[in-house]
Amino acid sequence: MSQHDGSEPDPQTPRRIADNYVRQLAVLDPSLAVRIGSDSEEGGLPDLSPEGLAAVGELARRTLTALETVDGDGGGVSAAGAERRCADLLRERLTTELALREAGEDLRTVGIFNMYTLTSPISSPIMGLRDMFTQMSTDTADQWQVVGRRMERVPLALRQYRSTLAEGIGRGLLAGPTSVAAVIDGLGAMLSGGGGAGWFGDFVAAAPEPERARLDSSAAEAASAMAEMRDWLTRTYAPAAAGHPDTVGRERYQRFARQWCGSDLDLDEAYSWAWDQFRDLWKRMQTAAGAVRPGSAPLDTMAWLDEHGEAYDVPDEILGYLQNLTDQAIAKLQGTYFDLPEPLLRVQAMIAPAGSMAAPYYSPPTLDFSRPGRTWLPTRGRTRFPVWSMIGLWYHESVPGHHMQLGLWTYLAEQLSVYQGTMGFVAGNMEGWALYAEHLMDELGYLTDPAAQLGFLNAQMQRIQRVIIDIGLHVGRDFPADSPFAAGEQMSMHSAREFYGRYCGWPADQLDNEMVRYLSLPGQAICYKLGERVWLAGREAAKKAHGEAFDLKDWHMAALSQGSLGLDALATELAGL
Repeated sequence: MSQHDGSEPDPQTPRRIADNYVRQLAVLDPSLAVRIGSDSEEGGLPDLSPEGLAAVGELARRTLTALETVDGDGGGVSAAGAERRCADLLRERLTTELALREAGEDLRTVGIFNMYTLTSPISSPIMGLRDMFTQMSTDTADQWQVVGRRMERVPLALRQYRSTLAEGIGRGLLAGPTSVAAVIDGLGAMLSGGGGAGWFGDFVAAAPEPERARLDSSAAEAASAMAEMRDWLTRTYAPAAAGHPDTVGRERYQRFARQWCGSDLDLDEAYSWAWDQFRDLWKRMQTAAGAVRPGSAPLDTMAWLDEHGEAYDVPDEILGYLQNLTDQAIAKLQGTYFDLPEPLLRVQAMIAPAGSMAAPYYSPPTLDFSRPGRTWLPTRGRTRFPVWSMIGLWYHESVPGHHMQLGLWTYLAEQLSVYQGTMGFVAGNMEGWALYAEHLMDELGYLTDPAAQLGFLNAQMQRIQRVIIDIGLHVGRDFPADSPFAAGEQMSMHSAREFYGRYCGWPADQLDNEMVRYLSLPGQAICYKLGERVWLAGREAAKKAHGEAFDLKDWHMAALSQGSLGLDALATELAGL
C-alpha cells in the first residue's frame, strides 16, 4: 500500500496513524485487502473467532491511543483541515465500533446483508466471505490459484464464525429469529446449482482447464462447509434464538444509529420529521400518477407501468440499458456540474450473485483502479425489468451517486488518507449523498418523464417510510393520531409491513425482504433520508453565504473532496464551504 511520502508510516499525524491502521487491519482482515487491491498471494480469510474479533478490537484501541497522543501534544490536528477531518473521522468511527463490540454485538452478528466491511461488528460474515470472491481478479492462472487457496480456507473461517455465535449463545447474546431464518434461506439460495457445489461451483466454472480440478474440489469443500453452517444454524442457533425479540429497543438502537449515521440522533425528532415528509411525498405521488394515467391512484399506476411500461425481458438487455444510462450521465455532467478525474469515467454494470440483497448496490474501485467501480443488479429470478422504477435508482448507485463520491475518495486516498478513501465510511454520508444525487438529477430535468418522475418519488417514499418503520419498530413508537393508517396504534411487524405496502407499491416478496432488512440492520434504514437532509441543508447554507457567486460545480467538488464524515461533522463542514 502506498504512503504519503513513499516510506513506512510515521505515526506522527492523524493521517499517518489512520493509514497505519489500514495496513494492520488489512493483515487481520484480508477482505479489506481484497477490496482495496492489496491482496496477497496467500489467499487468506479473516479470523471470525472470538479471538480474531478481539484482535481487531485491540487494534482499534491502540490506534485511538496513538491518536490521542497526537492530540495531546498539538501535532498536526489543527495544522490543516485535512488532518483535523481525518482525526475526527477516525476517532468517531473507532469509538463507535468499540462501543458495539463492548456491548457484545459482534457475538450475535448474523444479518444476511453485507455492508461495507467484514470488520464492522454489524456486517454479515457469511455473505462477506462469499463477496470476497466477486472482488478478486481472475484473469490469469496464478490469480485462479489464489482463488483456490482462499476457497480451501472457507471451512476454517466458518468453524471460527460458529465458535463466535456459540459464545453468543452462552452469554445470552443472540440475533432475532427473523434474521436467522433469512440467513438460512440465503444459504439455501447460495447452495443451489453449481453441479452440487452451489455458488462456488458456478464461480469456478470460468477457470482455465489446468486449474479446474483443484478449484472444483475447493468449491465442493466450501459448499459443504456452507451446508454444515446452514444445518447448525437450523438445528442449534435458531432454536436458541426463538425466544429472543427481533427488535433491539432504544438503547441498542441508539448505538446502531450512531454506527450508520455518525451522529447522536434525536430519534423522536427524526420520527416526527419523517411523518411530515411522508405526507408531502404522498401528495406529490398522487399528482405524478395522474400525469401518467389521469384519474389513476399511485399504486394502480405503478402496477400498470410494471405491466405495460417500457421494460426488458432479458437480464443482459436491462444491464446494457443501465450501462448506457450511466455512460450518458457521465458525458453530460462532466465539466458542467462535476470535474471527475479520468479513472472515474468508467463504471461497470454487473449482475449480482445469487443470495444478494434484493436492491441494487455499488462496490468501489481498487486503489489503483485495476478493478473499476461496479454497480450490481440482483435479478432474483425475475424475467421482466421495468424501466420506470430503475432510472433514478441507477443515478443513485452510479453517477452522480455512489460512484462519484466513493470513486473520488478512492482517487484522493493519498491526498486525504488511505483510511478515508477506502474504509472510513459513514453510511449516512454515503447514502445521503446518493439520495442528494437523485434529487439533483430531478432538478436538472433528467426525471421529467411522468413515469420516471413517479419512479423517483416512489423511491423517495420508500426511504422516508424506512425512517418511520425502522425507528417505530425498534424504539416502540405509535402511529401518529393523524396517520392515514392505524392511527394511534403501536407499530408492529404486521402493521409496518402493511403500511409500507399501501404507499410504496412493492410486491409481497420485496416487502418481506425489506422487513428482514430492518430487523437485521437496525439503524441502517434511516441513514438515507437523514443523510440527504444534511446534504441539502449544507448546499442551502453555502448558497446563502455566497449569493450570486455560488458555483454548484465548485461546491460539489469541494464537498466531495473532504472525504467521509459523520453527519454531525458533515453538517459543520458543509456550512463552512
